[in-house]
Amino acid sequence: MSFDPANPDTLEFANYATEQQIRASTVLPATRENVEFRTEDGKLLVGELALPASGPITATLITLHPLPTHGGFMDSHVYRKASYRLPALAGVAVLRFNTRGTSSPRGTSEGEFDGGTTERLDVEAAVRFAVERSLPNRWLVGWSFGTELALKYGAIEPVASEIEGAILLSPPLHRAGDEDLARWAQSGKPLTVLVPEHDDYLQPEEAAQRFSLVPQARLVPVAGAKHLWVGEKYAARVLNEIVDDVTAAGAGQEGLPTTWTGPLAIVG
Repeated sequence: MSFDPANPDTLEFANYATEQQIRASTVLPATRENVEFRTEDGKLLVGELALPASGPITATLITLHPLPTHGGFMDSHVYRKASYRLPALAGVAVLRFNTRGTSSPRGTSEGEFDGGTTERLDVEAAVRFAVERSLPNRWLVGWSFGTELALKYGAIEPVASEIEGAILLSPPLHRAGDEDLARWAQSGKPLTVLVPEHDDYLQPEEAAQRFSLVPQARLVPVAGAKHLWVGEKYAARVLNEIVDDVTAAGAGQEGLPTTWTGPLAIVG
């Protein structure tokens, strides 16, 4: 079907009486809302908030996408799958947004890419939005460039006191350095680091050395995975690890369900 990202209401759900396999194109029920919020320097950022269609919100993910100059945006596949699945499977709210100057089918956020410097204001604005919406149990989830933003700005105010911790996917540790890691260590906040075996920038052995500066960091090497987490096996592993960290119930011994009975939509 044709889905217009500018209008979540264009999703068409069909009700299935038998189990359906959850695939990359499967969208499970949620309350989806296109959102906008402004940074302290006046830039309007665009995004989407996906909430559980029913029941309590168990946790809130504030996602920070990969490098926009290399194709990263709010629809990068792991975050898209998180928004498609986690509200229904785990009661998790997912906030996705484009950092300044980044475009996606949802739209373009104002401003220009600044290499991670004024993007500090983007992180602050997203967290402030989540707080103002009373979204509970807030966690930063950064991927690649997004991990740099989480590390540099997640352990300092005004963000630090408003989040529980952070989860990092494929951290390159290019822009973030030992000073940022030391701040995380001092904060005492949980930090989970998922490192692909075949990452292009930082592989598990070096990651273990670098993140040893953060005693509370939990390093998770993922065999066979690459920087972009391509493949359902690896995307599902990421989502399971996230849910295990941010919810009391976790993903379960077998991981999140891989099938669904009831209403779902398929996007092309």
